Amino acid sequence: MRDWDDAYANSAHVPGSDRLPALWAERAAAYRAALKHFRPDIAYGSGERQRLDLVLPDGDSKGLVVFVHGGYWMRFDKSFWTDLAEGGRHHGFAVALPSYTLTPDARISDITAEIAAAVATAAAHVSGPIRLAGHSAGGHLVTRMLCDDSRLAPAIYNRIAATLSISGLHDLRPLLKTKMNATLGMTLEEATLESAALHLPRGHAPVTAWVGGAERPEFIRQAELMANVWTGFDVATRLVIEPGYNHFTVVDGLRDPSSKITASLVGLD
Repeated sequence: MRDWDDAYANSAHVPGSDRLPALWAERAAAYRAALKHFRPDIAYGSGERQRLDLVLPDGDSKGLVVFVHGGYWMRFDKSFWTDLAEGGRHHGFAVALPSYTLTPDARISDITAEIAAAVATAAAHVSGPIRLAGHSAGGHLVTRMLCDDSRLAPAIYNRIAATLSISGLHDLRPLLKTKMNATLGMTLEEATLESAALHLPRGHAPVTAWVGGAERPEFIRQAELMANVWTGFDVATRLVIEPGYNHFTVVDGLRDPSSKITASLVGLD
């Protein structure tokens, strides 16, 4: 029988990962301190964590990037990831980074609704095309925006130019077999509903599933699944397995305007 807890245990397989949250927080705080154009804590709802930060480019914006963080829907907030906005900001995009209510205070389906509200709020502040990106659980949340039951209004959904799911989770049913589901509290019905790979796409906006070659095999499988399934519904999907990168380093390229993952994010690849 497969050990599903181990399949999703990224930290256990990356030496020194216990020190990473402090590094991320320090790096993000230093980046915020140096920003010229930064709008923090824009409310997209009445909840304490229903806030987003907006990083603005130096000149006119080419459009909006929304980056949704990971943490298995259980941990972290927007303040850990501000520096990941640099790639998009450098290329002229405004970058929104939302926090969201964490489990067990919210169900995953509630978080999906929150992200739809966050995207709508960010889109009201920034005109032009929208490019969605998310890491891990954030990859799940941004691909859910594209599904046939998406809560995005047509005027906002039709602005989505592309979506980048980085180490995303697109079939949540295996998580029912993990100890973390004691916190997530998913039922089979919710896990099925919240799995983008089990939905029809609402439209044909392109999707890239990006994953590190040194990640746990389950994350590679999840990326392959998303790229495979929606191809059958005439969505332009792409799978990128970046050699040598693990679950934590694969997202770091968003800090670098010249990286391949940034090129994918802003449509330059």
